Amino acid sequence: MKVIICGAGQVGWQIARHLSGEQNDVTVVDNNADLVRRATDTLDVQGIAGFASYPDVLDRAGAEDADMIIAATYSDEVNMVTCQVAHSVFSIKRKIARLRAQSYLTAIYSDLYRRDHLPIDVVISPEREVAEAALRRLKSPAAFDAETFLDGKAQVLGLSIDADCPVTNTPLRQLSDLFSTLRVIVIGLRRNGRLFAPEAGDQIFAGDECYLCLATEDVPRTLEVFGKKHVKQERVVIIGAGNVGLAVASALEAEEDRIRAKVIESNRAVAERAADALERTIVLNGDGLDVALLNEASIDRADAVLCVTDDDKTNLLSAVRAKEAGCPMAIALINDPSFAPLMAPMGIDAYINPRATTVSSILRHIRHGRVKGVYSIGDAEAEIIEAEVMTTSPVTGQQIRDIDFPEGALVGAVLKDGKVMKPTGTMRIEEGDVLVIFAMAKDVQEVERLMQVSIDFF
Repeated sequence: MKVIICGAGQVGWQIARHLSGEQNDVTVVDNNADLVRRATDTLDVQGIAGFASYPDVLDRAGAEDADMIIAATYSDEVNMVTCQVAHSVFSIKRKIARLRAQSYLTAIYSDLYRRDHLPIDVVISPEREVAEAALRRLKSPAAFDAETFLDGKAQVLGLSIDADCPVTNTPLRQLSDLFSTLRVIVIGLRRNGRLFAPEAGDQIFAGDECYLCLATEDVPRTLEVFGKKHVKQERVVIIGAGNVGLAVASALEAEEDRIRAKVIESNRAVAERAADALERTIVLNGDGLDVALLNEASIDRADAVLCVTDDDKTNLLSAVRAKEAGCPMAIALINDPSFAPLMAPMGIDAYINPRATTVSSILRHIRHGRVKGVYSIGDAEAEIIEAEVMTTSPVTGQQIRDIDFPEGALVGAVLKDGKVMKPTGTMRIEEGDVLVIFAMAKDVQEVERLMQVSIDFF
């Protein structure tokens, strides 16, 4: 597949890294020659320095015979015009654009993206993706990572294993025997900074980060087995009332189980805008690092604090200060992945990486055929793929133990006839089943081949 990626920033680079690693023909376009050089030096991609919306630049990038264009520059307008040029001049079939401004995303204006207006096939909103990720974290307070699959019937949770965890030093095979009624599979382990797909004889140790795939109904009991408490969030303090903070507060107001939220915003104009948009949420104007203001927001009585300003360091320090003031759970928005190792020493319970959420969203639309969901783990180290089995798939009619999955891949859950089932070696995979598969980055292409997801789109 020939793909043009416009924008060589963090998101564009990661998408290029994914696609070039799967032997796709990738060309990166950016008006910053240094970013283009970084991409061509570190990845197996071609690079063009120039403005992505210029027809001659796209022509040099090979737009004449490209299958897909991904417009992920920092400018919404450049992304929109790029898709228009790709459609009108080069007839590129698939066009994906990243748009940030909320006005472009309002449902009543969705006709804007019809083929006879602005022909964009998929619109990705980083702010909405991050807001949804924040809500998932709030609903899974015991986890440092959380994602839903199978229309909400299954989840992947990342849990930090404590010394008092009841199931440490127990082989995974034995765990399955001990808790046979629980629909849960350990699909990934991170130990000493290295992520891997565990085998049946592997054990879980204190200090590990453990990724579980489980039925949503079994979440409370699974957390109990792993020594975690399932605490219902009732009071939340949000620091930052920008697009992300406002989206989270609005979503919390719309929840059936009412969660009381208070918002702290340092910019007065932004705070006033949030106060006008929200009905039941208290908005305070001031610095999220101000102890007196945190006390005014009753931080010591809050179940969680969500720090989502546009500055990583402010988010980190606000989270630490809130924890010191008595808040039991702190979640921080972190753009720079190099800050991730600081989370545990600083006592921050979970973080949200906007780059990872945006990359996952774009990958969901790049994976062809019957792929229903993709979630990127860590620094693009692995993917969790949700895919429907087709008649032509090599896995159809086979027992799981007979399928030649690569070493770095594990089936975490299977949806059969609308029911989530725990995969076993003797389970037979049939057409129409939906599988949730964990795959290390190097094994994604082989998993796609087994699921036959790459050949039925183009």
